[in-house]
Parts: sequence; C-alpha cells; structure tokens
Amino acid sequence: MNDDLDQLLKSLKLRRISEVLERELKRAEKESPSYSEFLARLLREEYLEQQRRNTDARIRRARMPESWSLDTFPWKRQPGVDKKQIRQLADLEFVRTGMNLVFTGEAGVGKTGLAIALLRAAVQSGYRGYFVKAQDLFDEMYASLADRSTRRFLKSLTSYDVVCVDELGYLNLRPEQTNIFFKLMDDRYTARKATIITTNLGYDDWASFLCNKHLTEALLSRLRHRCQTIHIAGPSLRAPDADHP
Repeated sequence: MNDDLDQLLKSLKLRRISEVLERELKRAEKESPSYSEFLARLLREEYLEQQRRNTDARIRRARMPESWSLDTFPWKRQPGVDKKQIRQLADLEFVRTGMNLVFTGEAGVGKTGLAIALLRAAVQSGYRGYFVKAQDLFDEMYASLADRSTRRFLKSLTSYDVVCVDELGYLNLRPEQTNIFFKLMDDRYTARKATIITTNLGYDDWASFLCNKHLTEALLSRLRHRCQTIHIAGPSLRAPDADHP
C-alpha cells in the first residue's frame, strides 16, 4: 500500500480498510475477483467494523453496571421467571411501541439482571438506552434545581429510546423530586418511549413512596396504560458464591 493511498484511507477514517487492505490484495491476486466483488469485500469489512464501534459506544453511554445478557441469566436457578415471556420481550416490540416494563419482586430474585439483559438487547439492536439507579436519578433531579438545568435534564432523558430505572423503592423524597419524576414519566409517555423499572414495591405502595396520592394516580395511569408487569416470585439468587443479577 503506497503512502498516498494510506493517507487517503486515514483522511476518510476508513480504519478497517486500512487494516485489511494488504491481506485482501494478496487474496485478490490468488482468487482474481471482479472489481465490484473486491470493493464490496472491503466495504463490508468497514461497515461491520463501524457497526461494532457504534454498538460499543452505545453500550458505554448506556452505563449498564453489569454485563448481564439473556444468555448469561441463570434461568435454571430462577423458576419464578417465565423464560418464554422474556425471550418474547427480547424481540423489542416493547421498544418500538413505547411499552413500559415493570419488574417486581423481593430483593435478589433477578429483576436487575433481566432489566439489564433487555436493555442490552435494545442497545445492541441500535436503540439508544440508559441505565440509572433510582437513588442516583432522584439525586440528579434535585441537583438540577440548583443550576436550573431541570428542563435540559428531562429533555436528555426523554430522548433515549429506552431508560431503565433500577431499585425504585422507599427513598426519602422531597416534593420537588416527585414532581420532576412525574414530569419525566409524562414526557416519556407522550413521546411513546419505553421505560423499564425494577422495584420491590407493589403499585399500592407507590403513593407512600412518592408522598403524593393524586400525583401517584396520574403517574401510574400513564405508566400502566402501555405496560407489562412481570412479578418474580422465586428464590433469591444471592446465595454464597453465586452470581448476583
């Protein structure tokens, strides 16, 4: 590969072609493909590499704390999960239609593992996703009031195709946090964006958690309008020396 061609590939940021060109040239000398076949082979290499980089970037931006996937979830150890139901959700129709998923159950039953697995499936399929612990989310909401960035913060979260809010439970919330959370869920409902929530609370407990009965009713009306609730009534997976979904 001459210097001029090398520089052109670098300028066009065709890194993968630059890496494989010499190999493909030697291969072409032996196989004598047509010009179009040779070009298609190079472009396919570049396309696949760009897809991989884009996927890696989406995964990093999603901030998933663990690498759970549907292939690594310990199905045999959790009889309380309907594997067929989760596999059907992995076709991502819930993302395309803006349907919410709410995983409920006691601590350690695998709610977070399944939520991350479905979020990962969405991100790997090209959707923009974001994972956040509920405590961190409410802390960021309150902090946004100080610098008046709440509107920008909500706009950013609403832009994601799917957001996972993990460990929604009994937190000490201020009224301002409850109001912002309602606005977030209302914005995502209006935009038909999917939200995944994991919680150990039943819906009847949300009013106590959010400390506002009327706002809770309005929030749940939106959340549950397009929603699948998946209750896991199985054993804890947090046995000694076990994986922790």
